[in-house]
Amino acid sequence: MSSQPVAAPDKLDAAVLKVAGVVVLGAIMSILDVTVVSVALPTFQTKFNASYAEVAWTMTGYTLALATVIPLTGWAADRFGTKRLYMAALLLFTLGSGLCATADSIGQLIGYRVLQGLGGGMLMPLGMTIMTRAAGPDRIGRLMAVLGIPMLLGPIGGPILGGWLIDVASWQWIFLINLPIGAIGLVYAAWALPKDAPEPSESFDFLGMLMLSPGLAAFLYGVSTLPEAGTMSDPEVWVPMLLGGLLVVGFVFYSFKPQHPLLDLRLLRNRNLSVASITMAVFMVAFMGAGLLFPSYFLQVRGETTLDAGLLMAPQGIGAMVTMPIAGMLADKIPVGRTVPFALILLAVGFFGFTQVGTDTSYVLLCGSLFVMGLGMGGTMMPIMTSALKTLTNHEVARGSTLLNILQQIAGSVGSALMSVILTSKLNDSPAIPGVVDPVTKEPVTEAGLAIVVQQKPELAQQFPVEPGLLQRGLEFVADSFATTFWVGFVLVLVTFIPAFFLPRRREESHLLDDEQGDRAAPVMLH
Repeated sequence: MSSQPVAAPDKLDAAVLKVAGVVVLGAIMSILDVTVVSVALPTFQTKFNASYAEVAWTMTGYTLALATVIPLTGWAADRFGTKRLYMAALLLFTLGSGLCATADSIGQLIGYRVLQGLGGGMLMPLGMTIMTRAAGPDRIGRLMAVLGIPMLLGPIGGPILGGWLIDVASWQWIFLINLPIGAIGLVYAAWALPKDAPEPSESFDFLGMLMLSPGLAAFLYGVSTLPEAGTMSDPEVWVPMLLGGLLVVGFVFYSFKPQHPLLDLRLLRNRNLSVASITMAVFMVAFMGAGLLFPSYFLQVRGETTLDAGLLMAPQGIGAMVTMPIAGMLADKIPVGRTVPFALILLAVGFFGFTQVGTDTSYVLLCGSLFVMGLGMGGTMMPIMTSALKTLTNHEVARGSTLLNILQQIAGSVGSALMSVILTSKLNDSPAIPGVVDPVTKEPVTEAGLAIVVQQKPELAQQFPVEPGLLQRGLEFVADSFATTFWVGFVLVLVTFIPAFFLPRRREESHLLDDEQGDRAAPVMLH
């Protein structure tokens, strides 16, 4: 591989930015498709005459496919080369998008979403590998800041884009829009990505795959079923979680035996990688879990439209865009242990604002809190990932980024399920309205449940003759339930300070070029 990317360590030259453009395009497609579908779930219910639990699998199936394919990415990148594999993943994702638009049933849509996830799951770890190799050891932080752009645009732009497309066109367009983007991405990748030499010497770890991929899928299936079931005692929750957990634990013990395991946990002997991984995992549980509930608060408590709820989330992305480039430059010059704690303070301050939510909390306070939270997020995520990858050798970057992506996927799923369960449990404590039952389920209607329905569809208030003040009382209960859930997220943000305290505070020597200099045997794990 050419050493050209390292020739200009003080800035990102045109050649590196050309590669970064390909990766950002693919990452935007993958991440945007997670959030853009979230606003279409009510539309899917009407179109396919399905329950919410059924249509939710259009998101869950995609997530499970991501988790299943990510472990294969490290081996496949070595075996087939990152350029060819990246283009294949992009093609699979684009074909899956086109098929989703043709679905005639909810079952077909879920199946096509799984196909999409199999392609999308490889895009992020491959993108991190390609960009890390292109940047060289002295510019990883700045290039990681570029990769952070789609991570911000997804949660912010997804609900806005999805709501707009459904309003002006149809639900099919949330998938069809990927076709021209995917076609451009494939042509761009063929032109911009450098050729790399595959290394087919490593044998594929079939036994590891039979344990890890099904184990992750089963465990995350149980986790994702938890909000609907509402209790860990439901067999549909604990059985797959137990079986999946046993398979994953079995893989952990097994993975130290083969020379080339599917997921190289020996990399965690690298102190920087292990500390950064723990910090990232705790951060993702807190931020991804509670972060998904911010739009729900605007929809269910404040009665905003989907488009307006998406727009109200924009200050968070603006804040992150302010700090992310700065944090990227600092990560190349200053140890992340000296910068990340200050970013976490901003994140905690912003998060605290949402623990105070009520039925009429000032939008100035909430949008200000989101902006401050974005400032903290922009200074946290990419520097942590930079610290994790910086001391790996070129040969280990693919496996290191795969490990980080799996941890992010698990932590994000656990966080989402945890916050959803806490919120659902709190809402279920709302008192039932005497004599009022749901016409479909025949279950008693609670004050909180009726308040949410009427807040989103005021015309339904005429169908439920209730005493004066009941709807306001139910709405206040819903707001309190959100505030309680946000308190849990705030505490988890504070817990993130513990592993962050152990992030490196002294400048570490990069090992990215070790194996290019004929020193592949140098064990990064002993660093």
